[in-house]
Amino acid sequence: MEKPNVRCAILSTLIAKHRWGSPMDDEALLAFTGLGPNQEPVARDVIDDLRAARYIENCGKRGLKLDSSEFQMLADVLYYDCEWEPFEIESRLKHYEGWSDHDWA
Repeated sequence: MEKPNVRCAILSTLIAKHRWGSPMDDEALLAFTGLGPNQEPVARDVIDDLRAARYIENCGKRGLKLDSSEFQMLADVLYYDCEWEPFEIESRLKHYEGWSDHDWA
């Protein structure tokens, strides 16, 4: 799996396992994402890259969590980079209210 696909798989896991205010540590994120052992180095690189993404809150050793104030950017990443359908994004980002701001929605 190439790096963009690994990023999309990790984002999908973060969204699915997201608990408000609770970060997910790297090991749990890798385990729940279900990538093969040969993908772990790429996945760790992607996790490190995600630490700087505006739609992710980096909680240090405690892990990563979604930044709900940046769901607009996350929705665009899911649509353009991960090729999710609008209905998938709407069903997974339930608390986001900025749908009318997207040209694809």
